[in-house]
Amino acid sequence: MSMNNSPNVFLDPNANRFQVNIINESHDSNEASQEDVGSDPPHYEETSFTEEAHNRLRISYRPGKRELYDNFLQNGEKTEASLHPCDTHNKMYYLQTFGHNTMDPIPKIDYYRNTGSVSGNKLNRPSLLEIHEQLAKNIAVSTGSVERLANGESTAGEETSASKEEEKKTGFVKFGWVKGVLVRCMLNIWGVMLFIRLSWIVGQAGIGLGVIIILLATMVTSITGLSTSAIATNGFVRGGGAYYLISRSLGPEFGGSIGLIFAFANAVAVAMYVVGFAETVVELLKESDTIMVDESNDIRIIGTITVVCLLGISVAGMEWEAKAQVILLIVLLIAIANFFIGTVIPTNNEKKARGFFNYQASIFAENFGPDFRSGEGFFSVFAIFFPAATGILAGANISGDLEDPQGAIPKGTMLAILITTVAYIAVAVCAASCVVRDATGNINDTVIPGMSCNGSSACNLGYDFSRCRSQPCDYGLMNNFQVMSMVSGFGPLITAGIFSATLSSALASLVSAPKVFQALCKDNVYKGLHFFAKGYGKNNEPIRGYVLTFVIAMAFILIAQLNTIAPIISNFFLASYALINFSCFHASYAKSPGWRPAFRYYNMWISLFGALLCCGVMFVINWWAALITYVIELFLYIYVTYKKPEVNWGSSTQALCYIKALDSALALTTVEDHVKNFRPQCIALTGAPMIRPALLDITHTFTKNNGLCICCEVYTGPRKLCVKEMNSGMAKKQAWLTKNKRKAFYAAVAADSFRDGVKSLLQASGLGRMKPNTLVIGFKKDWRNAAVTQVENYVGVIHDAFDFELGTIIVRISQGFDISQALQVQEELEKLEQERLALEATIKENEFEEEKSGICGFFRKARKLNITNHETKNESTINTVQSMHVGEFNQKLLEASTQFKKKQGKGTIDIWWLFDDGGLTILIPYILTIRKKWKNCKLRIFTGGKVNRIEEEKLVMASLLSKFRIKFADINIICDINMKPNKESWKFFEEMIEPYRLRESCKDITTAEKLKRETPWKITDAELEAFKEKSYRQVRLNELLQEHSRAANLIVLSLPVARKGVVSDYLYMAWLEILSKNLPPVLMVRGNHKNVLTFYS
Repeated sequence: MSMNNSPNVFLDPNANRFQVNIINESHDSNEASQEDVGSDPPHYEETSFTEEAHNRLRISYRPGKRELYDNFLQNGEKTEASLHPCDTHNKMYYLQTFGHNTMDPIPKIDYYRNTGSVSGNKLNRPSLLEIHEQLAKNIAVSTGSVERLANGESTAGEETSASKEEEKKTGFVKFGWVKGVLVRCMLNIWGVMLFIRLSWIVGQAGIGLGVIIILLATMVTSITGLSTSAIATNGFVRGGGAYYLISRSLGPEFGGSIGLIFAFANAVAVAMYVVGFAETVVELLKESDTIMVDESNDIRIIGTITVVCLLGISVAGMEWEAKAQVILLIVLLIAIANFFIGTVIPTNNEKKARGFFNYQASIFAENFGPDFRSGEGFFSVFAIFFPAATGILAGANISGDLEDPQGAIPKGTMLAILITTVAYIAVAVCAASCVVRDATGNINDTVIPGMSCNGSSACNLGYDFSRCRSQPCDYGLMNNFQVMSMVSGFGPLITAGIFSATLSSALASLVSAPKVFQALCKDNVYKGLHFFAKGYGKNNEPIRGYVLTFVIAMAFILIAQLNTIAPIISNFFLASYALINFSCFHASYAKSPGWRPAFRYYNMWISLFGALLCCGVMFVINWWAALITYVIELFLYIYVTYKKPEVNWGSSTQALCYIKALDSALALTTVEDHVKNFRPQCIALTGAPMIRPALLDITHTFTKNNGLCICCEVYTGPRKLCVKEMNSGMAKKQAWLTKNKRKAFYAAVAADSFRDGVKSLLQASGLGRMKPNTLVIGFKKDWRNAAVTQVENYVGVIHDAFDFELGTIIVRISQGFDISQALQVQEELEKLEQERLALEATIKENEFEEEKSGICGFFRKARKLNITNHETKNESTINTVQSMHVGEFNQKLLEASTQFKKKQGKGTIDIWWLFDDGGLTILIPYILTIRKKWKNCKLRIFTGGKVNRIEEEKLVMASLLSKFRIKFADINIICDINMKPNKESWKFFEEMIEPYRLRESCKDITTAEKLKRETPWKITDAELEAFKEKSYRQVRLNELLQEHSRAANLIVLSLPVARKGVVSDYLYMAWLEILSKNLPPVLMVRGNHKNVLTFYS
């Protein structure tokens, strides 16, 4: 389509391809003065983009284009680039896209943001309805800022812009991948273990198995790092670290349970690291003989002072904490470098006596194999080392404070794992290549000439440490935890490294715990913890969380004995790793289209292996601690599942649930239906479910946990309005079902008539084998006052159900089902009550302000008098409205609408099984009796028979029911069903149908034929005569029902069938009316004449 064939009144030749044209409202004042006075200005319909309707724009014209605009507006001509009007109700604007004006916007990220996003403005694109529907003739103009519209933005983003400006003013701190992730992870992974346990581990396991232990621990953390990277790059990551990743992937149940455990573990980890620091200080105090009280109390004192200082750094803000972490990392790196430098500095006799000989091939060969002692083994040594590899989530835990979490978390975490692993292996190999396993420390233990060394590397190097085999020694890899201090070039630097490792890990945990806990509380998964969700300052610091973490840490520091709790904490971390790996596997396995991580270097099966590996390591470290972890996690999972937090994060659990449901539905289609598996699958014509709750309740009673239930509503009227109303109410009505614990679906259709809509529902509802087989409809109580078309539609629906071979249940209760008027009155009264309460609050507030401001008594009294008059007027309005609706507000109707929710007392369900319909008439009441609310009701069976065969008929029916395994209280054979009804009953029936009779026999043939053409729906005399016996039967049945079942809790009755095209609609309605009149709740049931019961196994 060429845009050059017609005059383009909107586009400037030099305009950009995606230029936005702003359509303004009135002429520019300068140009208006030059316009011809005689010409009438064009009229525009007023509208607004925003709530601020006063910020209106004026039409602006390009030079020389004014005349073209006027011609267009006056003549109504359209060109391919012409202006399209805008819907004033939906606040639309027009963009110039691909060279012409259209409401279709180009792809833009702002359309995909969440509401309240801090990373950009949330924009709303025009809906499909707005684009698809025909536009109004009048040109609607919009308000707002020209610059904002030119950029494709809406006023919805103004608040976000304001918040961004506020962030700039207050200096909102965000970290890059180095400072935010790499530094934190390295500091958290490098712990005390590096300096005081790694040499012992390599001494026990040897270089070969020692490296395997390090690589095995690294395998766990690397797989977890890959899974973390995949999840972190699958969309925008907010604050909350491990909790956020797990909860958004697996849902609130898993996330809520592991989030609380992970936050608690980090809080206790603060105490562990601080106690480790305090123990090192106490060791130094012991060497200098300056113990303050005793060792335990000194640990408590130093630990308390330390954690207070760390808390001060944390509360000061993330920026200060980050600076402290960088300083600690520098100290740590210097300490590690000091060790490597020390290995190449020539040793002296004192160090040789302690087992250090610089790099020696013989020492490397001797220490390569394992030498497990004191009952240690591979897995016990691995359990001791593994905590040194944890800490990989330190960066992810502050994801909310990162500039680019998607890029920073994968890059920083994986690089930190690589660097720390290389460092661990290098330190282990270097230490085992320089230091022997056992040394006495005595410089006089040298080799005597002629002594046999037996392959001992120390002996070959001139020292005899053979007595270490028979008695314990204090030095060497196996005995001295301070090997790194001895080997290093300057020993105090290693002590500084230990201080740096412990304090940095404590600081990282002190920051992580409140951040994770705050994210958990913000989501309101545990409602009682919402108090800790509040943040303070420019970085939204969780001060309350810091205080709570401080209290927990202090409690464990004061205990000063963490050997018992330490394995549980390690298991808590491992449980988090296991769930992160499982989250990655689960998201991949669910095959959700939304799972599109930017990080590609992961595999779902490797993630599953990582999850199983984490679980295995938990039991290797400490089996009872692993069991405790699982028990706590299971308890929290059950708690969150029971509470059902109102969140929807699009978790992979939902995706997998869909896949399972789809697979199950498809599997069902491959299996033929069997009578033993028949269950009522109902389509209930309730309309809006809250309008006819009783009809839904009785249907739900025999479908709950047993069959399908679909609540259906048909919208009739102008299609556009119907579709709009239907679409807007779908989610609300399904939510009402969920909130009221109704296991049912809601479906709606828009149709030209009620019957057409129901016909569509009957044919198209359901999926595969899960299709409705039974129609449930309320009895049309107002059929005598309703329009003819309504009655025809109602009876037509029943005919359609029979045509589609569905069972049909018509339910009737004395008060009727529709409670819409009562609900409307209640809603109005609630609104008036809210207004009254708001008025009272305003009065109290005004009185308080008057007292506070000290207004003189005269004016105070005048204002009070005015308010009192207003209140009196409002109260009189309320009373008037209440008196107006007192007749409409039917309390009995509301009570009747809840009758099937109540537990039914001892009574009977009377089954009038008059015709064999396949067994649905007997199956429905049986299902009711196995429900809790109806279990006290006994089944009484009524059926027709002959006077001279009453006992035989009873035996036959009893035998049939016993074969069906249906218990019953009594069987009654009714012999006089076909007797004529009494005169009063028949007279009532005749009076009821009188307005609908044609009475053609009393008129001449011409008149009769004319009446038949004009009113084909009326009951003819011929029809009434032909079905007189059947009419007698309905009237007689009501008499028998009144006689035998008036006191029943529920009556289940065979529904009479009217032959299509033979029995008129009004005659059929009269049968249903007389059959169920003045009775307890009645279910008129007719199956589809296919077996729903069987006595075969």
